[in-house]
Amino acid sequence: MFFFFVGGVEQQVRQVLKSGAGRCIRCASKADLVEYEKVLKLFFIPVWKWPGKEPAMHCNNCNLIFPQSFSHTPPKSDYSLPRSVVTESLRCHFCDRVVESEFKFCPFCGSSL
Repeated sequence: MFFFFVGGVEQQVRQVLKSGAGRCIRCASKADLVEYEKVLKLFFIPVWKWPGKEPAMHCNNCNLIFPQSFSHTPPKSDYSLPRSVVTESLRCHFCDRVVESEFKFCPFCGSSL
């Protein structure tokens, strides 16, 4: 006798807190700040829901839910450096962080340089 279990846990948006609050880390389109909930599904039927711990970002284009701490905000240390001082390094065009010149991709957001 065999038994196949079809189920899993997925995340769903419960409420949008702020529209267009940031950019998606996967596709770079606009992302909303949302409250989300986790849903346990058995045989594609929702069985149990519980709220997420803290607000997260949700991309409307690729449907990715990611932590707010992953959003692209340059660190304050980069603001203190004038652009003329940063000659040996580059700035990422997407997240505006300082990246060494030997990198082909940004180590912070993964976009190509």
